[in-house]
Amino acid sequence: MKKQIDVVGAVIVRDDLVLCAQRGPGGALPGMWEFPGGKIEAGETARDALAREITEELECEVAVGELITTTTHEYDFGIVVLTTFYCELLSGTPVLTEHAEVVWLSPAELSALEWAPADIPAVELIQKAASA
Repeated sequence: MKKQIDVVGAVIVRDDLVLCAQRGPGGALPGMWEFPGGKIEAGETARDALAREITEELECEVAVGELITTTTHEYDFGIVVLTTFYCELLSGTPVLTEHAEVVWLSPAELSALEWAPADIPAVELIQKAASA
């Protein structure tokens, strides 16, 4: 049986643009795009994990807001359960510590990127909400 990996992703919105992060060449899914975040540690809530991960990965502070969705995707390396939240950037400018690149895109532009499969349902919900 594959290992379940519980992770969180931040949909950071600024001036109606969404922060998208490209995975680095060294890990799983190299070059694919994702919402920044990471693993939920033992004893952490999803919201606490997300705030910590954004501080560690992007050297920024965010306010974790509304839940977008939780999706499950089976990869070769395990079953990823991804919970995404809208986030507001409180301080800092994203610094590349783990990602190859970050870009700010409008919701309509998100589908131009090659997203990690677990992130796609959140991308679709963000686009739907933006066009409503």
